[in-house]
Amino acid sequence: MVKETLDRLSQELAPYQATLVAVSKTHPPAHLMPAYDWGQRDFGENKVQEMVDKAAVMPKDIRWHLIGHLQTNKVKFIAPFVHLIHAVDSLKLLEEISKRALQHERIIDVLLQFKIAEEDTKFGYDPEEVFDMLASGEWQQLQGVRIVGVMGMASFTEDETQVATEFSLLKQYFNRIKNTWFAEVPSFKEISMGMSGDYQIALAQGSTMVRVGSMIFGERNYL
Repeated sequence: MVKETLDRLSQELAPYQATLVAVSKTHPPAHLMPAYDWGQRDFGENKVQEMVDKAAVMPKDIRWHLIGHLQTNKVKFIAPFVHLIHAVDSLKLLEEISKRALQHERIIDVLLQFKIAEEDTKFGYDPEEVFDMLASGEWQQLQGVRIVGVMGMASFTEDETQVATEFSLLKQYFNRIKNTWFAEVPSFKEISMGMSGDYQIALAQGSTMVRVGSMIFGERNYL
């Protein structure tokens, strides 16, 4: 079942040249291995400890994505190996990631998380906070971190028009940042948006990276 789903998702994403992040949170390593054996290498976790535990026992060529809210005091645990941190929502967090990355002689790629949903439960930067932070230029002094794009989560609603509007807004933010601060930086190219229930809408609005979990691994087992 996992492999059939990955085959289908791979075909859907191919025309968009989008990356599939298989969201494996709450699933044990044994449940992830069929996807790995199929060829999936990008896996997403939203809790630091769970990612650390899985990275310790799973193949070392996996690219681990931290997609959940990240506290500054947890950065040190994933700094040695994390591939991409999706949910950066403060300069303080950027500074901590850079500091910890340099301790491991690394540069860690990150995405700036925007709050595009109407729901108060979603984390993320207020758009003007992002633009003010970038305009300040302080981030350019951080040698251990590389901003490679943006991330956002749409409202949890069946109103596809609203979801499409929110994703379109994130694409506009990406374009503004790209044109203003990263016009000559090829690595600034990622728009992480879209999950199991709305990834097709996200792709249509310009997503380069979708985060799909339950569709691949089944419903999560929250213990």
